[in-house]
Amino acid sequence: MRFIICFLSLMLVAAMPVHAKEPFSIVAVVNDDAISSSDVDARMQLMLASSGLRATKENMQRMEPQVINTLVEEQLKIQEAKNQNLTVSPEEISKGFESLAAQNNFSAEQFASILAQQGIPKSTLMAQIKSQISWTKVVSEILRPQIDVTEADVNARMGRMKENIGQTEYLVGEIFLPVQDAEEDAKTKQLAEKIIQEMKSKNVPFEVVAAQFSKAPGAQKNGGMSWIQKGQLPDELEEKTMALNEGQISSPIRGLSGYHVMMMKQSRTSKTETLPDEDTVLNQIGLERLDRLQQRHLSDIRAASFIDRRY
Repeated sequence: MRFIICFLSLMLVAAMPVHAKEPFSIVAVVNDDAISSSDVDARMQLMLASSGLRATKENMQRMEPQVINTLVEEQLKIQEAKNQNLTVSPEEISKGFESLAAQNNFSAEQFASILAQQGIPKSTLMAQIKSQISWTKVVSEILRPQIDVTEADVNARMGRMKENIGQTEYLVGEIFLPVQDAEEDAKTKQLAEKIIQEMKSKNVPFEVVAAQFSKAPGAQKNGGMSWIQKGQLPDELEEKTMALNEGQISSPIRGLSGYHVMMMKQSRTSKTETLPDEDTVLNQIGLERLDRLQQRHLSDIRAASFIDRRY
């Protein structure tokens, strides 16, 4: 299995400054590291610019819990890489920044200038890149070796797909917003509703929003899943997702640990010629298991860490 570091694609919009009342106040402590209100402001501005959402006071209030949770998670990922003696060099981070600039058809210098014009410190994007590289190393060097996909696993999956030839299968997208505690529930649902409204009214691409906001395993794959059939989604998502027309986006769906926004991208009838080959199935099973393993690993890290949220 191959791992690719995927960075968001920045949609450039008019800057609208986000100012904290106390720029240097601490909003969260993650073990030995602190997150300041200025960190939250900078990341919020980046997420707004990247997703195309408007920088209104209402939007920022709804986003705040998700932004803080994202920064906490990134600190945990960086700390875990350090604990595993996996280093991320400044050169690697710089190359990540250059790669992201190239994706947007800019040089690194031009991209940094554009960020500055929008009031986004280069450092906040560099911190995000460092977290992504750190976690990629943890996944590839610590977790990936634990995944074993046998020939029997592949044959069983191939057999089920052959039995389902002639049935409808679906290509869906997902944006998942986790709810860490009951106090966040209302704001998270409101944020999901606002994201849906903005995507519909401003034609903001689902994939761009997913890359910035979603915590689902497919977030860095443009919020996409593999082709699925009925029975493969959790019960709370199945009925509402399968009822969508192509191109339609669901209302927020409350799952066990947060809110899901689903999009029906395509549907088709499963045919022999659309069946993936054995190598593709092997890769799919491996990635699915790896996604589950890294989610469990991150959850275990979070549970064993000292996290003090002060907001």
